Amino acid sequence: MQVPFKRSKHGIALKVKVEPKSSRRGISGLIGDSLKVKVHAPPVGGAANEELIEILSKEFGIRKSAIQIVRGNSSKDKIIEISGIDALP
Repeated sequence: MQVPFKRSKHGIALKVKVEPKSSRRGISGLIGDSLKVKVHAPPVGGAANEELIEILSKEFGIRKSAIQIVRGNSSKDKIIEISGIDALP
């Protein structure tokens, strides 16, 4: 699957749509130009955001510390920045 992204100052940025409280966990495909990610955690206290970062880290083989939520901390639609890379594996 080719994930659409844009180059940013520190690496790349991509749009992500999160589905919290899902029975499944992981990347489930693309919705338009956004990557859809399902997480088990509810959207309370940042638990869904932490699980999102964990899933992206594992799927792309990068450090969790390289992933940052730039926009949409309390929204299902987020902009994620991944530092130190210029393309997704």
